[in-house]
Amino acid sequence: MDVLLASITDVFTPFVVLLMVLGVFLGLIFGTVPGLTSTMAMALFVPFTFQLEPIQGISFLVCLHLGGVSGGLVASTLLGIPGTPSSIATTFDAYPMAKNGEPVRALGIGIVASLVGGLLSFIALTTISPLISRFAVQMGPFEFFALIFFALSLLAVLAQGSMLKGITAGFIGLAIGMVGFAPIDGLQRYTFGVLELKGGISLLPLIMGLFAIAQLLSEIKAGDERKEMNFSVKGIGIKVAEVFQNKWNMLRSSFIGIAFGILPGLGSGTSNLVAYAQTKQASKNRDKFGKGAPEGIYASESANTAAVGGSLIPMLTLGIPGDTVTAILLGGFMIHGIQPGPLFFAENREIVNVVFIAFFVAIFLVLLFQVFAMRFFTRVLMIPKEYLFPIILVLCFVGAFATNSSVFDIGVMLFFGVIGYILLKAKFPIAPLILGFILGPLLETYLRRALMSTGNVADFFTKPFSAIFILIGIGCVLFTFINETRSTKKDSKSASM
Repeated sequence: MDVLLASITDVFTPFVVLLMVLGVFLGLIFGTVPGLTSTMAMALFVPFTFQLEPIQGISFLVCLHLGGVSGGLVASTLLGIPGTPSSIATTFDAYPMAKNGEPVRALGIGIVASLVGGLLSFIALTTISPLISRFAVQMGPFEFFALIFFALSLLAVLAQGSMLKGITAGFIGLAIGMVGFAPIDGLQRYTFGVLELKGGISLLPLIMGLFAIAQLLSEIKAGDERKEMNFSVKGIGIKVAEVFQNKWNMLRSSFIGIAFGILPGLGSGTSNLVAYAQTKQASKNRDKFGKGAPEGIYASESANTAAVGGSLIPMLTLGIPGDTVTAILLGGFMIHGIQPGPLFFAENREIVNVVFIAFFVAIFLVLLFQVFAMRFFTRVLMIPKEYLFPIILVLCFVGAFATNSSVFDIGVMLFFGVIGYILLKAKFPIAPLILGFILGPLLETYLRRALMSTGNVADFFTKPFSAIFILIGIGCVLFTFINETRSTKKDSKSASM
């Protein structure tokens, strides 16, 4: 108790509080502006903490991390462009809701969901982190393969009305993910002699092309049709009853976020898509998804924020970062002479408390910033397209270039912008493509490692955890296929009557 009180006293000093406010603010800016991600924010500001005391630097970095993930809500809602990879699924319903004249409500739902996801991940971080991490570290390649296979089985669920189109889009994503050096053996694939393709396709130019450029092309063709915007709502535009109606949705999605955050390589970029798919699968109103369904926003935002706390768990207890951002954060800890790992909780109890306190404070700082700025942000929708679109396009070019300081990535973005536009017009869902791109290389890596370890395919079904998730994945596809077949038959009967 004395150590905890000492940590609280050290954190709640004027300078440290100012650093935490600054960290959240900068994180929100980097998350909000398309192309500037929380990863970029962390990489830029870690060196600046070198001159700070450990408590000061770590408090700043934790707040920067959470702010960066939470900032993606704004661009996803108002522009239809994922501010960060963790907010991809948010665009599916938040942007349509904003276009339908309810931008304040869409942002309000995202803010509440982020708050719930953050608080639940804080509870997990402070209570069960050592136990969860011991379980995660015991997972081998068979278990990881099964878990990723299960996540990929949700491609069918993410399809909007056509399972075949969803699976096709997923395979396109898998094919794009295979460009570059193969995992394990390093064989070059589909590079066509182009030097820049040897490192594979970067995620940021891909999603900015598929979402931002494709959306711009679609909006330009649609003309300047505007629906009347409802800015005169009370509070944050949602009722308490609606929040309670989505309590199980947010609880399930937050659990998915925490679980995927804990597992190395997955994180918030995957968790929001999986949580969205699970919510759609469980919903009685699946036909409303992609058209402004509140359930989809609750799921995505609670999952991606929960994944932040989840990703800190293996980093603190095992010294294993859960994603790219926590890998850079781990470097920030080491700069200050702190080595996270199995002995971290015993030897650095004060720093552990600082992380917990800073994370908790960051949750509410994000809430305050977003609530007070939401009506200012929503005015973006009132800017004439002839002024707004060039600004977005410039931001896209800067963001794509900044990823690897490469002009080639701008070309990648434009190429996939055209591909995305074609897919939109053909009514192919983009979500399965993104999920296939992110998880495809991981699936191949763990498949190869599993087969190299035993060489026996039957081991995928003899290991309990692996067998359960593979069977659940197969069942998920079959369930979606049966449901879609039934709905098609009902539609055909209705049309014939």
